[in-house]
Amino acid sequence: MTVDREALQSSWNQTRGHLDAARVHLTGLPNIDLSVTLEFLEHNELGLAFDCLVDLGGDLELPLAFWQHLDRAAREMRLYSDALHTPHLTAADLCRRHLAAASEKE
Repeated sequence: MTVDREALQSSWNQTRGHLDAARVHLTGLPNIDLSVTLEFLEHNELGLAFDCLVDLGGDLELPLAFWQHLDRAAREMRLYSDALHTPHLTAADLCRRHLAAASEKE
């Protein structure tokens, strides 16, 4: 199977853009350490950065836009289809729950 490097790079760039847009909502908040997330982003570990952002945002009252950006990143990485085959809750599952809750509030 041949990998379309250009398409892969484009997908990574889109995912990175969504993760960066979500991260902005956490920047400057008290008691939020983004250093691990930034390290994952620097090393192109986008799935791990996604997990960190979901975890960091889980207990905060963040705007719908935060969860929409993470939702788009999850879709770009196809995390939801992977979640269907996992017996435990994943960060993608938690993202969907927070997205639904935030949508109801707006």
